[in-house]
Amino acid sequence: MSLPAPDPSTDPDGLDPDRQLPYQVAVFARRISVAGELDRAAFLLLEQLAATGPANVKTLAAELGVDSSTVTRQAAPLLRERLVARQPYPADRRAVRLALTPLGAGRLAQVRRRRRELIAELTAGWTAGERAVFCALLARFNDGLLDRR
Repeated sequence: MSLPAPDPSTDPDGLDPDRQLPYQVAVFARRISVAGELDRAAFLLLEQLAATGPANVKTLAAELGVDSSTVTRQAAPLLRERLVARQPYPADRRAVRLALTPLGAGRLAQVRRRRRELIAELTAGWTAGERAVFCALLARFNDGLLDRR
């Protein structure tokens, strides 16, 4: 793992968490993806549809904490790849919502499995307690990000 050079004037050991945490979060975000899998935005959109079922763009945007135009842009390749489909509302057939397709559900299951395998490999030397603490702290960190929106 490559870390930026420590600044001896402020941190003789290079372990200042206020300095290192932003860098480590960025490295984590870049490296967590498994080669050939869905990008982060696609993964989160499919996860949301799997969790809540079909939804309109506005609802998905609110749930994901992004703008409606962002969801529309992120959904476009998923629609082309047939991982997501447009589905008319039963009460108003003019309105549409996005729904996870069987192909999308299968791809999501594959990505989930590969991520679980990667994380299991990376934490194989950790105790169950260390994994639990890491998970709890990461969830707390993510909740803090969500609360800021």
